Amino acid sequence: MWISSIVLVRKKNGQIRVCVDFRDLNNACPKDDFPLPIAELMIDATTGHEALSFMDGSSGYNQIRMAPADEELTIFRTPKGIYCYKVMSFGLKNAGATYQRGMQKIFDDMLHKNVEYYVDDLVVKSKKREDHLYDLRKVFECLRRYHLKMNPSKCAFGVTFEKFLGFIVRQQGIEIEQAKIDAILKMPEPRNIHELKSLQGKLAYLRRFISNIAGRCQLFSRLMKKDVPFEWDEACDKAFKSIKSYLMKPPVLVAPVHGRPLIILCFCSRALCRNPACSEE
Repeated sequence: MWISSIVLVRKKNGQIRVCVDFRDLNNACPKDDFPLPIAELMIDATTGHEALSFMDGSSGYNQIRMAPADEELTIFRTPKGIYCYKVMSFGLKNAGATYQRGMQKIFDDMLHKNVEYYVDDLVVKSKKREDHLYDLRKVFECLRRYHLKMNPSKCAFGVTFEKFLGFIVRQQGIEIEQAKIDAILKMPEPRNIHELKSLQGKLAYLRRFISNIAGRCQLFSRLMKKDVPFEWDEACDKAFKSIKSYLMKPPVLVAPVHGRPLIILCFCSRALCRNPACSEE
């Protein structure tokens, strides 16, 4: 018998989430390799639509029943005794893959047409605003059929833009969330390798938006090598300020216009090679 302990975690809204420490159970479980969607492709597929609706599952994992034979594996200890889950719990190793597989089965005929989903984040999209109610109706019919509920406080219906997987998506394209830009603009110059790794991580998250990011970060990458001492010099400081200046007016990523020729530009040097695609305005 597996017996786990509970852990209290404060959520962003101030409420307390009761979690169970399933580490021992997870270590003994084989991994479900059902793939999660590629986030960048989902974000790209959400742009170019006149109407969007964003929904979030209401305690999504808890809406899936545990297999009766597996319920006792989720036993956890409390001051009032021991209990087990009859529904899938947050923290189980394969919960995300199980939920994703279920959503794919439910929305298989709508996927990448008027629906995108990432675990419990659901997007309904319509090329024309007048079609949006019809698309929403089809989605809600599926939700009712499988007894799935959404969290109304985390839903937005019929909007033209919204944050999705960390970025702002709208009909015209994809934008960086201002908070992520501010996090870099407010950073002081790195004083050690740990702070430089933090900067590199933030920049990597925005790599699609920063032109020639490999070239701009070339000096930083050199400092990351094991045999190179950490010395933040004037050239590094200049490169850092250049990136901050670039992010003061970040670009908007837009999809290629059908019928307009694409131009592939090739830039090569001893240090790097890049091949951006662009079109003439």
